Amino acid sequence: MITYERPVSLAALWARRLARLAFGIFVFSLAAHRFGPVDTSSFVALVLLSAALALIGVLLAIIGLVRLWQVAAIGGVASVAALFYALLPLGVAGYALESYATKPALSDVTTDLADPPPWIRPPEGEKGWLKPRAPGPADRAAQAEAYPALTGRRYEGALDRVLAGVRKVGDQMGIRLTDEQGVENAERDIEDLGPAGKLSEEPPGDDGPVPIPMARPEMILPEDRPTGLRASDILLQGEWRSLVVGARYDLVIRLREEAETTFVDIRTAARFGPHDLGTSAAIAERFLHALDAELLGIAGD
Repeated sequence: MITYERPVSLAALWARRLARLAFGIFVFSLAAHRFGPVDTSSFVALVLLSAALALIGVLLAIIGLVRLWQVAAIGGVASVAALFYALLPLGVAGYALESYATKPALSDVTTDLADPPPWIRPPEGEKGWLKPRAPGPADRAAQAEAYPALTGRRYEGALDRVLAGVRKVGDQMGIRLTDEQGVENAERDIEDLGPAGKLSEEPPGDDGPVPIPMARPEMILPEDRPTGLRASDILLQGEWRSLVVGARYDLVIRLREEAETTFVDIRTAARFGPHDLGTSAAIAERFLHALDAELLGIAGD
């Protein structure tokens, strides 16, 4: 009797170990970034490490499968398990690499390239190795070429009506507003309307002293307004966080009244790196589409 002893593929066994390690690092870093203290720079570094380990595991798993085919080496189950463990880290890294290669290197996009909505409070970026950079003319030109349809919206409605729609869409998207400026302009429009919805034209009576007209706050110190902001504009600044990864993005929405219409612009910026993989533009487009649906019937060009 001759007993055939099957050889053991060490490559397959190491492939499963490395793939398990890569999967564990990826899941741990994702949870720590979404719910814990890990910043985006550290999260990206851990994801790259897990992708590298997963890639090595896939190569060893292929060797194990080849050995299984050639000499019936033990390790087929380990090789298949390694491929499944490596699927998640390599899939995420592959998607990020594809977006990095096909989309422009932008981290700050706006619907108004000539006069972007100004920040009420400059956003704080990451302090690690993925530090954001200020956009320049070349970035605005790249955005115009990559996202030609990303433009502002004009609505045939008053400031208060459009402002209510913007707030509602922001709540639905999970945007947390942190700063506001000029909101009293919409409230002033409501107060100027009489009971019938028209401007009151009756002169004050003689029942009491006539109040002394006071200047608006924005007329007192116009130099305190951000550059590119009119006295009648409304600015809403907030932040949005992705559901799975937990990456943070800053947004500022500008409402401007023009000729009995209201023009809405949005600016979105990532807090990390010079490349946001197209997420900022996707957030802006999603917000504008939702606002169009909310204000359906009063949307203009």
